[in-house]
This record gives sequence, C-alpha cells and structure tokens, in this order.
Amino acid sequence: MRLDLRPSAVINYAENGALHYGIHIANNSSFKKIFVFGCSGTEKHHHIRPIFVTPRRYILLEEVENFENFNEENIEKYYHEQVLRETPEEEIELQTLMKKSSELNSMLRNYGQLGDSEKPLVVSAILLALNENLSIDYLTGDNIRTDGDKIHEFMCCNLDRIDVGDKRNAILHQFTLIKDRTKLNTIHAKLGETPLKYFTEFIKEEIFPSISSTRADILGYFYGEFIKYSGGDGQSLGIVLTPKHITELFCELAEVKPTDKILDPCCGTCGFLIAAMHHMFKQVSTEDEKTYIKQNNLHGIEIREDMFSIATTNMILRGDGKSNLILADFFDIPSEKLHEEKYTVGLMNPPYSQRADEVTAELSEIHFVKHLLDSLADGGRCVVIVPQSTMIGKNTDDKEIKKAILKDHTLEGVITLNPDTFYRVGTMPCAAVFTAHQPHPENKRCKFVNFEDDGYVVKKNTGLVETARAIERRKYLFKYWNDEEDNPPSKFMVKSKIKHDDEWLHAFYYFNDDIPTEESFKETMSEFINFEFEMILKDRDYLFKE
Repeated sequence: MRLDLRPSAVINYAENGALHYGIHIANNSSFKKIFVFGCSGTEKHHHIRPIFVTPRRYILLEEVENFENFNEENIEKYYHEQVLRETPEEEIELQTLMKKSSELNSMLRNYGQLGDSEKPLVVSAILLALNENLSIDYLTGDNIRTDGDKIHEFMCCNLDRIDVGDKRNAILHQFTLIKDRTKLNTIHAKLGETPLKYFTEFIKEEIFPSISSTRADILGYFYGEFIKYSGGDGQSLGIVLTPKHITELFCELAEVKPTDKILDPCCGTCGFLIAAMHHMFKQVSTEDEKTYIKQNNLHGIEIREDMFSIATTNMILRGDGKSNLILADFFDIPSEKLHEEKYTVGLMNPPYSQRADEVTAELSEIHFVKHLLDSLADGGRCVVIVPQSTMIGKNTDDKEIKKAILKDHTLEGVITLNPDTFYRVGTMPCAAVFTAHQPHPENKRCKFVNFEDDGYVVKKNTGLVETARAIERRKYLFKYWNDEEDNPPSKFMVKSKIKHDDEWLHAFYYFNDDIPTEESFKETMSEFINFEFEMILKDRDYLFKE
C-alpha cells in the first residue's frame, strides 16, 4: 500500500504524520504491530483515524469517535474484526443459532406436522423435561405410555419442584399436544423412532447446553425464527421481539440496580427480564443475593397463553424458581393495584399497530405507555421501545394521551434508534425514557438523540449483527446522555423544552444550518418515498395522515 503524502486536507497531514512515526517505530523497535491515530479538529468536531502499522504494510481503518475500542478489554476483539477481518464470535454464534433454528423448524414441520404456533410449545416442553434430567433412553415409543406422556411427566415434576403455584394448570394446558398428538408419538418409518424422541435428541445436543449459560434470550431467538418462517403472522399479531442489545441498553438507561423491582407488562419471551437479571447479577457477589433477585425482583405480564407458557419456561430455565409472571391483559389490571406493588423500573415493548379504528383506540402504543407509567412506583424509571409515530401522536386521541402523560409524569428524553433494529419488520423504532409520578416541569429541557448509527449493521443471510464500532457508539451515547460532557453536537443530541403536541423526536427539534448537497437531498427524498411506499403496502398509510 503506497503512502500518499499529498497535503489535500488537514486531516491528511495528521494521518500522514501518525503513519510516519508508526513506520519508524515498527522498523526501529521491538514493537511490530502498532495502532497509530491521525487526529484533527476540535473536541466537539473532530476526526480520529486509526492506522494499523507493521514493518511491511499499513491498513487505513474506519474513523472512530473515541479510543474505547483500544483499551485492554476491547482491543483484541477490534484487532481480529477490523484488521484480520475475522468474523466476530457473536456473529458466528448467531449464524449457528439461525442454522439450528432452520433445521429444527423443518424437523417440527416435516416429521411432526406442527403448526407455527405449536412449534415453540413443543420446544419449550422438551426443554422443561430435559431440565428435570429426562434421559433419551427413557423414550422408547411405547403405545401404552407414549413418549409424550413421559415428557409430560418430567415437565410436571419440574413445575412441581420449583413450585410455580397457581400458574401450573395454565402452563400445562398449553402443552397437552405433547400427549395428544398421535403423529408425534408414533414411530416414524424414516427416523426409526418417534418424532418427539428425534426432536429431544437434537435439542439436548444442539440447544439445551447453551440455555442457562448465555445472556441471550435463546427461546426468544427461536420464537423469532419460527415467526419469520410463519409468513408474517407474528407481525399481524403485533409481535416484535426485542433484540438482546436493546434489552441490555434499556437496563443501562433505566440504571437498573439489584434493589430494583422490575415490571415488563408485555413480557413476550422475557427478554427484558433476562437482561435485567444479568445486569443485577453483575452488581452483586453472593449466590444468596442472586437467588433473591430471581425470586423477587423480576415480574412480567403476558396476555397470550402460548407466549405465557414459553415465557415461564424461559424464566424457569434461568433458575427463576418463583417465576413471577401473570397471565392477564395488562389493561384489565387497574394501575392503582399495580402501583401498590411499588415497581421501581418499567421496561416494555408493547404490541405494535393494534389500533385499527376508534373501537380499538385504547390499544395504541401510547396508551400502553401511559398505563405503565401510572402503574409504577413514585419516581419509578420507565424505558419503552415504540414506533417513532408514537412519539409524534398519530391522531387527536394519542395527542391527548401525550398531554395527560406530561401532566403526571416526566419525559426525560427520546432516542431515535437504528431503522434496522427490527430487521425485516419495517418498524422505525425509538426509545423513550420517563420518570413516573413526577409532573413534567415546564422549563425542563429533554434530551433528543439520533442514535441511528449504533454500530449494528445488516449482513446478508445473518441479519442485524454487532460490529466493533458498537462499543464506542454506546460509550458515546452515554457520555452525553449522562451529562459527562456538555455541548453535544446538535446532529447527535438536542436539548429542548417540549409541548404535548410537539413531535418528541430528534428530527423535530434539530436545526441543521448546513446547506445539503443536491446528492444528499435526492438520497433523502428517495429514502422517504421508499419508506412511504413500503408503509402503504403494509396498510400503514395512517402514518402520513392527520
């Protein structure tokens, strides 16, 4: 690679200077692998270009915001990904998981003749039985005591051992297909064993070992894959499962502590509760403290019976012996009653686009937000992920709810997220942060952030994956969110007073005094037209109407 010494810009002077010294060090010292940095600009508006240098070559790397990737903890990962161009371990794990999901999905369909809503239930039932040390050899394909009966027996033992209380019958009711489905319990000619035994062997060898050892919501990933294979049924039901990096981000935004009592009123597969549990674990040292957290500090509500059973399974497999989940409609529980429980943190990803007309107006996302805020303890912290249109106010009713929220609660800020966060779903998300039961001060300046560039990118055949930039981008976000530094660039964060009929988004308050180029204007208009066309095709044209 040839060194370009043409002084075309100040930044090039900085980069060439850094490279000059890097080459000198590489050729005249014992250090043969070196990172150097060309830095220019001011503290607020700057360029930092890393360059990797060896005695024989150099590699010009992408610009960075800070030096977070180059500390002792992160530099090895950065080197392997950015310099050696190796596939990150997390991406390999995700690719492996997707492959296993695809294989298992095909097995469940081809050998079990299972519908899309039944597949994750069978997976959950087998996991519960394996958690009770079910032996594969115990499954013999008998006609008198079928493999389904035996799996169901071990499931019951597991539920009785951990004492799930009055939820036992509701959980078991969802799993009766294990016993009742003849196809699952008849020896398959090609397999030479029952499909249930075949599924159990696969899950025990390929999936079960990783369930309790990882921070990821494994069942959530699987459920997401099954929804993807179902031809979009999950989207029509408003099911949008939250990615792991978002659940972890929310724990930081809510400043979750081991003493907090968490509520997720639309808990799905319990992704938020699992993230909160691990976030708390990092702050304690004894097993007794961890046991207390699992049994007392994690609470969820789920309306769908099948999802409730999957969520309960997920928490049981994480060692949550008490499993504080409620099978109920969140709106059927008065906020006054929930307020008495003194939940200090609310985390939520509500069902999307459930409002179809005036009759179903109360199912809009902003109604979920208000009900959660009303339900939390005084001073409770609340973080929700919703479509950006929620913060705009899609109609007059939603705008009135926004007004009611400010009357009783405080909006701390809204973070516009990566448009690919829910890859292939077509939702433009944002995260809103509130403080419950503290009326919004008239002169308060809320934080509005553009965090679309979060260091996650879409890769073909994999989906949304983390890059080395994700670490520094999150560090950059919290540097300004936590007011560690003043005067953030306005293109990243704007602080502003608000009114209820404002659009609570960075784009509404941000004023760009730079004149856009013609190319930039055309690109932006093209993106908007494509987005509008996509939303119209999905019957979401209400986004563009009053």
